[in-house]
Amino acid sequence: MSVFSASELEYLSERRLGRLATIDPRGVPHVVPLGWNYNQALDTIDIGGRDFDKTMKFKNASSNPNVALVVDDVLPPWRPRCVMVRGRAETLEASVNAEGDSIGPIIRIHPTQIISWGLNEDR
Repeated sequence: MSVFSASELEYLSERRLGRLATIDPRGVPHVVPLGWNYNQALDTIDIGGRDFDKTMKFKNASSNPNVALVVDDVLPPWRPRCVMVRGRAETLEASVNAEGDSIGPIIRIHPTQIISWGLNEDR
Protein backbone atom coordinates (compact mmCIF):
# COMPACT_ATOMS: atom_id res chain seq x y z
CA MET A 1 0.00 0.00 0.00
CA SER A 2 1.30 3.45 -0.95
CA VAL A 3 1.77 6.42 1.37
CA PHE A 4 0.14 8.43 -1.44
CA SER A 5 -3.64 8.50 -1.96
CA ALA A 6 -5.12 7.40 -5.29
CA SER A 7 -5.83 11.04 -6.24
CA GLU A 8 -2.26 12.06 -5.36
CA LEU A 9 -0.80 9.25 -7.47
CA GLU A 10 -3.08 10.18 -10.37
CA TYR A 11 -2.04 13.83 -10.14
CA LEU A 12 1.66 12.96 -9.86
CA SER A 13 1.40 10.70 -12.92
CA GLU A 14 0.47 13.78 -14.99
CA ARG A 15 3.32 16.05 -13.82
CA ARG A 16 7.09 15.99 -14.20
CA LEU A 17 8.25 19.38 -12.92
CA GLY A 18 8.61 20.03 -9.22
CA ARG A 19 10.49 22.27 -6.81
CA LEU A 20 12.90 20.68 -4.35
CA ALA A 21 13.76 22.44 -1.10
CA THR A 22 16.98 21.51 0.69
CA ILE A 23 18.86 23.19 3.54
CA ASP A 24 22.51 24.22 3.28
CA PRO A 25 25.03 23.82 6.14
CA ARG A 26 24.29 27.38 7.35
CA GLY A 27 20.56 26.60 7.59
CA VAL A 28 19.64 28.59 4.48
CA PRO A 29 16.93 27.07 2.25
CA HIS A 30 17.78 26.24 -1.36
CA VAL A 31 14.82 25.73 -3.76
CA VAL A 32 15.20 24.61 -7.37
CA PRO A 33 12.87 23.44 -10.14
CA LEU A 34 13.66 19.98 -11.44
CA GLY A 35 12.40 16.75 -12.95
CA TRP A 36 11.61 13.75 -10.78
CA ASN A 37 10.18 10.22 -10.97
CA TYR A 38 7.83 8.27 -8.74
CA ASN A 39 9.46 4.94 -7.84
CA GLN A 40 6.47 2.61 -7.51
CA ALA A 41 8.54 -0.35 -6.28
CA LEU A 42 9.88 1.63 -3.29
CA ASP A 43 7.05 4.22 -2.97
CA THR A 44 9.66 6.99 -3.14
CA ILE A 45 10.42 10.02 -5.26
CA ASP A 46 13.72 9.73 -7.17
CA ILE A 47 15.57 12.79 -8.49
CA GLY A 48 18.64 12.74 -10.70
CA GLY A 49 20.37 14.65 -13.44
CA ARG A 50 23.59 15.47 -15.21
CA ASP A 51 26.62 15.64 -12.89
CA PHE A 52 24.04 15.37 -10.13
CA ASP A 53 26.42 14.54 -7.29
CA LYS A 54 28.17 17.88 -7.92
CA THR A 55 25.02 19.98 -7.41
CA MET A 56 24.19 22.06 -4.34
CA LYS A 57 20.92 20.14 -3.85
CA PHE A 58 22.79 16.80 -3.72
CA LYS A 59 25.42 18.17 -1.32
CA ASN A 60 22.75 19.77 0.88
CA ALA A 61 20.68 16.57 1.04
CA SER A 62 23.83 14.61 1.89
CA SER A 63 24.48 16.77 4.95
CA ASN A 64 20.85 17.42 5.97
CA PRO A 65 18.34 14.82 4.79
CA ASN A 66 15.24 16.92 5.59
CA VAL A 67 13.77 17.90 2.21
CA ALA A 68 10.46 18.84 0.60
CA LEU A 69 9.23 18.50 -2.98
CA VAL A 70 6.29 20.51 -4.31
CA VAL A 71 4.49 19.55 -7.53
CA ASP A 72 1.77 22.05 -8.43
CA ASP A 73 -0.25 23.83 -11.09
CA VAL A 74 -3.27 26.14 -11.44
CA LEU A 75 -6.37 25.34 -13.47
CA PRO A 76 -8.48 28.21 -14.82
CA PRO A 77 -9.98 30.41 -13.68
CA TRP A 78 -8.13 30.04 -10.34
CA ARG A 79 -7.98 26.48 -9.02
CA PRO A 80 -4.56 25.75 -7.47
CA ARG A 81 -3.59 22.10 -7.05
CA CYS A 82 -0.59 20.72 -5.22
CA VAL A 83 1.12 17.69 -3.75
CA MET A 84 3.85 18.44 -1.22
CA VAL A 85 6.11 15.58 -0.18
CA ARG A 86 8.12 16.09 2.98
CA GLY A 87 10.65 13.42 3.76
CA ARG A 88 14.11 12.09 4.39
CA ALA A 89 16.57 12.22 1.52
CA GLU A 90 18.86 9.32 0.77
CA THR A 91 21.73 10.39 -1.48
CA LEU A 92 23.00 7.56 -3.65
CA GLU A 93 26.27 7.90 -5.56
CA ALA A 94 25.13 5.18 -7.97
CA SER A 95 21.70 3.73 -8.70
CA VAL A 96 19.74 1.70 -11.24
CA ASN A 97 16.27 2.13 -12.68
CA ALA A 98 13.48 -0.49 -12.67
CA GLU A 99 15.00 -2.13 -15.76
CA GLY A 100 18.40 -2.47 -14.07
CA ASP A 101 20.08 0.25 -16.14
CA SER A 102 22.62 2.45 -14.37
CA ILE A 103 21.25 5.97 -13.86
CA GLY A 104 24.04 7.46 -11.75
CA PRO A 105 23.68 9.54 -8.59
CA ILE A 106 20.20 10.34 -7.28
CA ILE A 107 18.36 11.77 -4.32
CA ARG A 108 15.71 9.31 -3.15
CA ILE A 109 12.99 10.91 -1.02
CA HIS A 110 11.37 8.60 1.53
CA PRO A 111 8.08 10.41 2.30
CA THR A 112 7.24 11.13 5.94
CA GLN A 113 4.33 13.50 5.25
CA ILE A 114 2.18 14.13 2.18
CA ILE A 115 0.03 17.27 1.99
CA SER A 116 -2.21 17.90 -1.00
CA TRP A 117 -5.03 20.18 -2.03
CA GLY A 118 -7.24 20.98 -5.00
CA LEU A 119 -7.07 17.47 -6.48
CA ASN A 120 -10.79 16.74 -6.25
CA GLU A 121 -13.58 18.97 -7.65
CA ASP A 122 -15.53 18.80 -4.39
CA ARG A 123 -12.71 20.22 -2.24
